[in-house]
Amino acid sequence: MDFSYSEEQRMLTDSLRRVIADHWSFAQRRERQRAGVMDVGCWRNLAGLGVAGLLVPQEYGGFGETPATMLAVHRELGRGLVSEPVIPSAVMAVTLLAHGQNEALKAQWLAAHAEGDAVLALAWQEEGERYATRALCTHVEPVDGGLRLDGRKILVWHAQSAQAMIVSALIDGEMALVLVPRDAPGLTIADYPTFDGARAATLTFEGVRLEAGQLIARGAEAHALLTLALDYGVTALCAHACGAMEALTETTIQYLKTRKQFGQPLANFQVLQHRLADMVIQQEMALSVTYVAVVGLGEDDVARRSRLVSMSKVEVAAAARFVGESAVQLHGGMGVTDELEVGDFFKRLTYADILLGDTNFHLQRMQDLGN
Repeated sequence: MDFSYSEEQRMLTDSLRRVIADHWSFAQRRERQRAGVMDVGCWRNLAGLGVAGLLVPQEYGGFGETPATMLAVHRELGRGLVSEPVIPSAVMAVTLLAHGQNEALKAQWLAAHAEGDAVLALAWQEEGERYATRALCTHVEPVDGGLRLDGRKILVWHAQSAQAMIVSALIDGEMALVLVPRDAPGLTIADYPTFDGARAATLTFEGVRLEAGQLIARGAEAHALLTLALDYGVTALCAHACGAMEALTETTIQYLKTRKQFGQPLANFQVLQHRLADMVIQQEMALSVTYVAVVGLGEDDVARRSRLVSMSKVEVAAAARFVGESAVQLHGGMGVTDELEVGDFFKRLTYADILLGDTNFHLQRMQDLGN
């Protein structure tokens, strides 16, 4: 696959970089973090550039773009530490819905998402189960021609900003995926910040009544859809981390060029040059392996696709930790203060290892999937 940008991709990334520079400065990001709610204007800015409809099929008003374009977009979003719900909503939820068979839900939610009028969240994790995809404590059962949902989900990424949640549950002993509107009676959302400046929530479902048409899939189809959505999300997260590493390395280089010690810039010291070189190498290796994940998304063999994605996540997480820690060390004591955005990048890169499956999880998944 050729990963050199097409003219359209170049124009899109250039536009994104300009918008991010105008609306995602250090001060603006911090202000939105203090507010604790999604900035609707910023979400619409991203939607106006096509980010919200990037993976939405054309028949529902989107662009139906490839994973290669997704990589380019999320690399730019990572450079700007954009914390809006692009990955959970525009990547994971959209991918899941778009590949499902519920045409009514697709027509309603994908079209709204492409216009920037909807945000979706994916709720699949439960207490004590870490990253397991099979629900154990959340159940849905047929009741009076509809459905009743009971249970609890944790660490639901950007749930507070969503108009609806895609929830995994058990129905008659097999996996099911249902779409739950935010205003459904019996749904409680406990929102909280994550340490990288984003938001997550715990969802509690107590007798939530749903229409039968809100069942997205069940059985093997539900498992396949959730796995596909997570693989897309992990790949987008890897691209996001690559962009953050690039920006952090550039920031560190500029700092060492201007900060002086013993009458000369720190960049003149050979040992620091070697560390910078190592940072660049790790950053480039992470980008290369993210290309592998993008290629993997096009695999017909599901096991091979997931292996390539997990392999990429492990390598990118290691590179992200090295680049983040090196940048903090090269900035000295200032690197961990709240006054510099170096710490913000470090937190995001550290969180990238934990989010959507940590290194141990993905190593185990690679082993379970075999060679």
